[in-house]
Amino acid sequence: MRVLVTGANGFVGKSLCAELTRRGDAVRAAVRSGHSDRGRLDDAVVGAIDGGTDWSAALGDQDAVVHLAARVHVMKDAAADSLVAFRQVNVQATLNLARQAAAAGVKRFVFISSVKVNGECTFPGQTFAESDVPAPQDAYGQSKHEAEQGLRRLAADTGMELVIVRPPLVYGPGVKANFASLMRAVQRGWPLPLGAVHNRRSLVALDNLVNFIVTCVTHPQAANQTFLVSDGDDLSTPDLVRGLARAAGMTARLIPVPVWILQVGAALVGQGASVQRLVGNLQVDISKARALLGWVPPVTVEEGLRRALAGMQKS
Repeated sequence: MRVLVTGANGFVGKSLCAELTRRGDAVRAAVRSGHSDRGRLDDAVVGAIDGGTDWSAALGDQDAVVHLAARVHVMKDAAADSLVAFRQVNVQATLNLARQAAAAGVKRFVFISSVKVNGECTFPGQTFAESDVPAPQDAYGQSKHEAEQGLRRLAADTGMELVIVRPPLVYGPGVKANFASLMRAVQRGWPLPLGAVHNRRSLVALDNLVNFIVTCVTHPQAANQTFLVSDGDDLSTPDLVRGLARAAGMTARLIPVPVWILQVGAALVGQGASVQRLVGNLQVDISKARALLGWVPPVTVEEGLRRALAGMQKS
């Protein structure tokens, strides 16, 4: 199969291109400039990705598109109007690509969205499902939701198959931001005030997400469906810390500080959202992926954490 991957030099894109190539698919990597850090033989230089990008050189003879490129969620957004900035890339650029893909005869368009379309948190004992009414809470989630809506209309009008994937937090070799900070803290043996947290969160290992995307590219039953994806084994934050410590050959150092103290302290220093992600619940139900596609996460959480930690040690 011939597959165009956007965001090919990113955290997920690099692994996806490698896996598709390993399987024998012909991968075309969309890059913004002529420089590629992976030495691909079939890079398509598209320049800036926005509502006016010309994708004609990249889309020729492609069977499927996996659209990973996006303006990602950031904690401190410098844009004067963050929703406008997110819409320019995540909505306008996405729909521009999809329209050109349909016109070029691409059969299937796989859009990597976000669990943030569902919302920011779940109540204890409850999970997000694909059938839930979307409830995005920030500009990033709103832009992904609007892109999904536009893509569904376009797919209905053109007949191009659409698959939407909403992952939660993705971890693995090369992960950055808060997850990388947590790994460094555990590896350095720092005591962490998270011992009194009793939450449940769904995560997805990079290798599991890549495997699921490949499934969505090829599986006939994936056409015109939306899927949530995870490792299928939800963790509390203390469980996550203990898992990272085991992967590092260490003992987790967890201090049982009451959650309300963490929340108040974080709010005072402007880090309320970051701490909420450590103490709150966010669970997704992947039974649809299991039942419709027969998909089973190939990598355990334990192995996923080990690979993530090993990747940080190599970098």
